Amino acid sequence: MTRTVADVMKLVQESGVQFVDLRFTDTRGKEQHVTVPASAFGEDQFHAGHPFDGSSIAGWKGIEASDMLLMPDPATANLDPFFEAPTLILTCDVLEPGDGLPYERDPRSLARRAEAYLKSSGVGDTAYFGPEPEFFVFDSVRWQAGLSGCMVEIESEEGAWNSDRAYAHGNRGHRPGVKGGYFPVPPVDSFQDLRSEMCLRLEALGVPVELHHHEVGTAGQMELGTRFSTLVQRADWLQLQKYVIHNVAHAHGKTATFMPKPIVGDNGSGMHVHQSVWKDGRNLFAGNGYAGLSEFARHYIGGIIKHARALNAITNPGTNSYRRLVPHFEAPVKLAYSSRNRSASIRIPYVTTPKGRRVEVRFPDPTANPYLAFAALLMAGLDGVQNRIDPGEPLDKDLYHLPPEEDAQIPTVCASLDQALEHLDRDRGFLTQGGVFSDAMIDAYIELKMAEVTRLRMTTHPIEFDMYYSL
Repeated sequence: MTRTVADVMKLVQESGVQFVDLRFTDTRGKEQHVTVPASAFGEDQFHAGHPFDGSSIAGWKGIEASDMLLMPDPATANLDPFFEAPTLILTCDVLEPGDGLPYERDPRSLARRAEAYLKSSGVGDTAYFGPEPEFFVFDSVRWQAGLSGCMVEIESEEGAWNSDRAYAHGNRGHRPGVKGGYFPVPPVDSFQDLRSEMCLRLEALGVPVELHHHEVGTAGQMELGTRFSTLVQRADWLQLQKYVIHNVAHAHGKTATFMPKPIVGDNGSGMHVHQSVWKDGRNLFAGNGYAGLSEFARHYIGGIIKHARALNAITNPGTNSYRRLVPHFEAPVKLAYSSRNRSASIRIPYVTTPKGRRVEVRFPDPTANPYLAFAALLMAGLDGVQNRIDPGEPLDKDLYHLPPEEDAQIPTVCASLDQALEHLDRDRGFLTQGGVFSDAMIDAYIELKMAEVTRLRMTTHPIEFDMYYSL
């Protein structure tokens, strides 16, 4: 439900709220928070905001201009399902204290600008997004990287590699094999109750759940399907979804991760993003063309394909993202579109009504900052519409197993984060239209992410010992 300031203050009183948790999302996509006692929280915080130090957030202000404001959005009010003391959570926008304007690097404010740009363009008035973030739940994970060497070890009783392990309670033997998790009933699927609890928590927080299931990978890969919504609200919901998944797993003595490729030799975790644009209550993607698409939708796809490599820097924002996006390993790397074809990076799902017509972009992954990723996808699509970019002909064939000469003709996504950042640096004009992204924000983002690239470049990998130690 949509709550007003008065509704929120009434909720605080009636629910015996003792603390108010103010949350916002940083550039990398991680939620941050600060908690104030309910006795120190009043209606004025919805108008004056709550001050905090922005210099401590990576990629944001310098210490010489660090004062910033958190402005809570009353529509996002919820009771936290995990804290012991009754706590109200509020998602916030980040404002400049001097003029009260949205901070240009605040991801949520940027997503609001993308929605405003869509309306001001006259092209449409509402963009709907429906992400499908996959994730793993492990029993434990350990890693180390330092002078003495590097290691990572994942433990999962459901992992296919544990068929010979002696457990104190006995080895039951029922577990999914490699690429065998989609989707047998329990006891092979050992996470039914855990997923159900996650879904119930999400429903209580106002996030509508449509399904849940085990995913393809062994060792607890899974997905919770939640309903589509408008850009900013859908990004808010995704942050709630990740929060719930992390904390329900933690409460059960397990650990959840949205890393795209935590396990070598099995499926990675993607985040397929369904999207459509509407105007005056009409779905602009519905038409009489290929797979029921309109010319508007074809041009939107054309924009996604044209700018895909720049988009990769935002929709696939980590070095680990590109362990998943490897050609010839059933990854959505081919920049083509097709109806119901899961080997293409852009799929047109089967629907029973024109209202459901949409496109599904399959190369993003769940480490993406949802506010930035959804805004960037929308801006790329709108650039395609405004410039009538032709996406070419659809490819209704298995793109994973093409003859080499045909395979070479189809463009692909980037192969590494540094390559994606180079494309973002060169191809940024579509993002800065209408002041949605600023050049300063993009420059800061590139600098932040290049630091991750450099750190990995300087770290010796165990595989290198395997390949080079005896040469």
